[in-house]
Amino acid sequence: MPNAAAPNAVEMIGVTKRFGSVVANDDVSFAVRAGEVHALLGENGAGKSTLMSVLAGLYQADAGTLLLHAKPVRLQSPRDALAQGVGMVYQHFMLIDSFTVAENAMLGLRKQRLDTAVVERELAAVSERFGMHVNPKARIWQLSVGEQQRVEIVRLLYRGAKILIFDEPTAVLTPQEAEKLIATLRDMAAQGFSIIFISHKLDEVLAVADRIT
Repeated sequence: MPNAAAPNAVEMIGVTKRFGSVVANDDVSFAVRAGEVHALLGENGAGKSTLMSVLAGLYQADAGTLLLHAKPVRLQSPRDALAQGVGMVYQHFMLIDSFTVAENAMLGLRKQRLDTAVVERELAAVSERFGMHVNPKARIWQLSVGEQQRVEIVRLLYRGAKILIFDEPTAVLTPQEAEKLIATLRDMAAQGFSIIFISHKLDEVLAVADRIT
């Protein structure tokens, strides 16, 4: 269990997000500590994914404040969020099927003259550290859905994410894969990562979460 006195890695204060006349989030406040799994539990359409898409930089709030490690930030894009250590694994993966795992990981990086062989070795080291086997040379279309999800997670870790958001992550997994994912997330939290787990399934939330909102 995480230290209850651990500092907040994320704090969202009074966040409101509208789409035209529809209010998806209305004055919502939410916080996640360093080193914990915090679950957002609720039915589909409750606004959970919208709120987390604000944190991930996909949407911009109409009102409210976002703090990362106690510092106010304005995230205008997922690139901005990832630069601040925030990454999101969506229900629909953001991968290019014809590219390899390594090529997908390299997309958007601003480093000059990236060496594919070096990236492949670094991805292999990340996947080994967290017990998520990923073949950096494999093309996405060759992988199962569960393997593609692991690619998404490893890619975010490779890019430096310390705050990871999972949007209904077990929906595409077999029961065995879901059990393994939950164990992986618990291990990541123990290593100091902040995990946000969006779900409408009470049983899996009880299995993975330190706190539930």
